[in-house]
Formats: sequence, structure tokens, C-alpha cells
Amino acid sequence: MKKSLLWSAGILGILLTACGGGTDQSATSTDASSEPVATEAAAPDPKGIGEIKSVDLGTGVDAALAETGKAIVDMKCTACHQLNDKRLVGPGFQGITNRRRPEWILNMITNVDVMLEQDPTAQKLLEECLTRMPNQNITQADARGILEFMRKNDEEKAGERDAASK
Repeated sequence: MKKSLLWSAGILGILLTACGGGTDQSATSTDASSEPVATEAAAPDPKGIGEIKSVDLGTGVDAALAETGKAIVDMKCTACHQLNDKRLVGPGFQGITNRRRPEWILNMITNVDVMLEQDPTAQKLLEECLTRMPNQNITQADARGILEFMRKNDEEKAGERDAASK
């Protein structure tokens, strides 16, 4: 009898602990809901978050650099991205240089974890795609090759490139 009474009291205590504290939870949810409003009000930096602050694109596409970038894209990117405007796992590459500044693209490639945590544009893409882009440990030099390949791809498929940097 004493044993069943102790078990009942223990279970009751666990239930009260698990279900209690409704006031603290509503205060927490109020705080959490007010946070995104402040974040959304701030305008995103069109250059993204990371070490790359400026990029000199030159006058045309560097064919050798674009070839280097294509090899990296084929090896590390095409499992999730297509060269057209269709989404696979991640968004398609077509038109990227017309929508995003070159600094943003390079920061997204080289600093993906911080970009997904802090950049509103990257967070919006994450909400749409529902899959985090993995950190591929791409160097800035390799990322520059990828950007050059994206510029070439946009010129061929979209008919223009670099509209976002004008």
C-alpha cells in the first residue's frame, strides 16, 4: 500500500513539473515573437556577412577562371544546384549575378554558416529550400572561380550578367 502511494505521488510530481510553469512559457514566447520583428525591420546588407567587402569584376568574363570555377561547381555544387532557374535541393544558379551582388555570392560560398544564421536574405532562401547549404570549405580563390563561372552561366542562359552590381 505504501509502495503504490509513493509511486502515485512520484508520478503526480512528475506530471505537475512537466505541465506546470505556463506563465513563464507565455513570457518566453512573447519575447521570442518580438525578436524577429526587430530583425526584419533592419535592412539586409546587400554584400552579405563575411570577409569579402568588395570585388573587382573587370570588364568581361575571365574564361580560365570560369573553367576553374566550373570544375569546382561540377564537383561540389551540382548535387543540389542546377545551372538553370529550377530548384533542385537549393535554388538554381541562372540569374544569380543579376539578383545578388558579387560580395554576397562570395560570402555565401565562403561563410555559409554565418550567412544562414545572420543574413536575412540567406535565411529567406533557407525557409524556401528547407535544407541548409553545407560548408564545403571553399577558399576565397576557388569561390572567385565559381563566381566567374556563374557570371558566364548568366550571360549564356539569362542573356545578361552582373545586373545586381550596377
